[in-house]
Amino acid sequence: MSGLEEVGIPGTNYLREALTSCTDPLSAIEEFQTQNSILLPSLTPALHFLDLHGIKRLEFHSSVVEELRNRLIEQISNIASSNNKESLRKLNDVLEKSFPLVKVPELQPVVMHAMKHLPKIKPSYLKKILSDKELYAAAAVEVRRQIWEDNQALFGDEASPLFSQYISDRENIIFNPESEHKTLYDMSPKARRHSTIVQKLSDMIGKSIKLYDMVLQFLRTLFLRTRNVHYCTLRSELLMSLHDLDIHEICSVDPCHKFAWCLDPCIREKFIDSKRAPELQRFLDGLKKQEQVLGDLSMILCDPHAINTICLTILKSLQQTIHAESLPRENGDVLLLLRLLSLGLQAWDIIDSQIFRQQKIEPNLLTNFLPLLSCLMLDDQYRNLNSRMASEEESTSNTHIMRDIPMALIQYANGCAIASKILLYYTLQDTL
Repeated sequence: MSGLEEVGIPGTNYLREALTSCTDPLSAIEEFQTQNSILLPSLTPALHFLDLHGIKRLEFHSSVVEELRNRLIEQISNIASSNNKESLRKLNDVLEKSFPLVKVPELQPVVMHAMKHLPKIKPSYLKKILSDKELYAAAAVEVRRQIWEDNQALFGDEASPLFSQYISDRENIIFNPESEHKTLYDMSPKARRHSTIVQKLSDMIGKSIKLYDMVLQFLRTLFLRTRNVHYCTLRSELLMSLHDLDIHEICSVDPCHKFAWCLDPCIREKFIDSKRAPELQRFLDGLKKQEQVLGDLSMILCDPHAINTICLTILKSLQQTIHAESLPRENGDVLLLLRLLSLGLQAWDIIDSQIFRQQKIEPNLLTNFLPLLSCLMLDDQYRNLNSRMASEEESTSNTHIMRDIPMALIQYANGCAIASKILLYYTLQDTL
């Protein structure tokens, strides 16, 4: 019961001194009980009645403490709900009077509950919490946020296991044949960001812009160190999770929020339609005035789910150009999609070099590679049409004949990451 003496309540030290200096210990104990008992005259008969039923005084007093503690916690919640200067003053008064009792197990919840509702806690109190492992473990996440804001290393220690678990979960989906998800792209964006790890990180950040910036810095560092694109996925999911929670304090200051918000439904549908494409286009064009945003934006586009959506949309756009009997370079959506894909594939280089500049799309990509790929797609469509029109026997034999990809496409893909990614997607899509 350390701390009782600090608030004027006789505690263990007082009782020890009374017992060592008295001549009659029993009288000293009785006097201590009388002075510190519940001073309610009508209670005495009731206590004797409880004695007759074999209920110990300790059990009675413990139940009274529990009831009073619960009512006090409820009252603190009512005060905090007012959310005005007067309520903050009252909460600070409660904390100032009760904090010396923070080590008393029966009263600790009251102190912690008062601290939980204070947006700004005195540094001396936070220092006391930080110095005691038991108090730190018992503190609410709202209290620990204020500690983490001034202790990046400690926050990193708390967040690091969550990052590792997130990567492990993602790799389990890819490599574990018994995973409940057939592919990485089965889950919707909303379901992914409602995962336990993402929700824990969102809860740890709360409305703290400082902690959010720390997490982004951690993710950039881990991405640079490992080249693991799943950290890019986590960066996007975390931003959209805070969006779902209506954390305007963070969403309003993250310059990538509107872009990620616009891209999110596209990823869900695995297609960037003509309605959302202009919005993405306007955002990219506006980056000329704030090129430093390009690093975070490239991480969002480096997310495998974003790459998957962009590549699938490129292939659909090429199909449209074939049907329209036009060239890929005449399709504005294709030009935008190539810019998005280029940014996503350059994410690591942009962040590593700190050169925030969009690279121009190689002319040969539009004038040579995509037209050649369109021809290949048209040949495949013609082959499939002939296969359906042929007899069943001929069709069966034709399905076993694997076409060769033109060497010109392969050579170009070897020297261009964008071409390589698009060709890979077309090949996999066509053979599955």
